[in-house]
Amino acid sequence: MEALEAILSRRSIRRYTDQKISDELIQKMLQAAMSAPSAHNYQPWHFILIDDRKLLDQVPQFHPYAKMLKQAPLAIAVCGDLTLEKNIDYIIEDCSAASQNILLAAHALGLGAVWLGIHPRKERVDGLKKLLKTEEHILPVSLISIGYPAEQKSAEGRYNPDRVCLNVWGHKNLKKAN
Repeated sequence: MEALEAILSRRSIRRYTDQKISDELIQKMLQAAMSAPSAHNYQPWHFILIDDRKLLDQVPQFHPYAKMLKQAPLAIAVCGDLTLEKNIDYIIEDCSAASQNILLAAHALGLGAVWLGIHPRKERVDGLKKLLKTEEHILPVSLISIGYPAEQKSAEGRYNPDRVCLNVWGHKNLKKAN
């Protein structure tokens, strides 16, 4: 799948088959994640792979939108390391770029995935830190639910020229996308 096709056709998938994801595919997604840009190239991320059913089933207790994890064979917690990057704003940006790369890689590999926001919700951050037994300087930013899709969603045309200005705020001079 070409990059632009992956970007334009990726959708959040919340239903999965019970098929296990191979170590090879997991490594490809992690390679994609670690290829994301980061401020000052500090690469302050860490990734926690979660395939333990007991752990996956506990996440919805503190994250109200994580019910799909009860079906998912895998989740990846994307965390920032405050010893590698002191500015939390950059950690959020860097880990978000890595999260997007995981989503796109999963889609390109024939997998389904959905981004679950963790930071800045204190109950979600604290819940995931406790569940995964992270050290104090590790900040969970997002959690990606991944599996082989048990649902199909068609691409949506989300381009909206009303959200684009040319050179200055309010100046609209762009055509609609095809």
